[in-house]
Amino acid sequence: MKPLLALHPEVVSFHFGLRSQDKIAALHEAGIILLATATNLAKARKFEAAGIDIVVAQGVEAGGHRGVFDLLTEDEGLSTFVLVQTLTLELRIPVVAAGGIMDGCGIRAMLALGATAAQLGTAFILCPESSASDSYRKYLLSSRASLTRITRYISGRPARGMINDFIRYCEGRDAPDPADYPVAYDAAKQLNAVAESSGSNEYAAQWAGQDAPFCRSLPAADLMNALATEFRTSASGRLQDHPPR
Repeated sequence: MKPLLALHPEVVSFHFGLRSQDKIAALHEAGIILLATATNLAKARKFEAAGIDIVVAQGVEAGGHRGVFDLLTEDEGLSTFVLVQTLTLELRIPVVAAGGIMDGCGIRAMLALGATAAQLGTAFILCPESSASDSYRKYLLSSRASLTRITRYISGRPARGMINDFIRYCEGRDAPDPADYPVAYDAAKQLNAVAESSGSNEYAAQWAGQDAPFCRSLPAADLMNALATEFRTSASGRLQDHPPR
């Protein structure tokens, strides 16, 4: 906690749970804005009561790890559309929409539902500034991007990514349950390193949301400009054509 306070970031975002109330207070006293990811109303209400400044409403469409805390409780799998509307009606703090948003029209739609802002992740994977591997980029530009799934078998926590041989094998009928996070993730990364040394890309964690087929290979600055232009254009209606990849 002390190293984090020494760095004094402007924003700290929680994804797998909250720290203790005294640590939250210490971050607030340092003038740090606090965000936390919620996948349902119950969790979002707890965040608001704990003093979190902004809630990120993560719909089931989102790529990467689900912002769920207790793996023993059922995940309702609410869409971004439903979750944003629910949280903006029930909470007093701002809500950021996340999941399935790939263009300026999608951003405007989320703001129309009551969100204060939108958070995009998968949309930026193909940007040259990202650390995505060549195989990751190749698969995002292929038909594989159309099939994503939430699985625990790579990291030990639910996360949405493109399907590969490793996931298929682990989800087989006789496969054992995955280890807890981060043990499973560490093991999967080591397995992937060995596989890649043998020329296989079928063991990597290639996180992606359901809208992965709409990724664009643009520099980050150009993508931001495109999003801004699309946001303005969509004020009068739906974009006529989705921007090229």
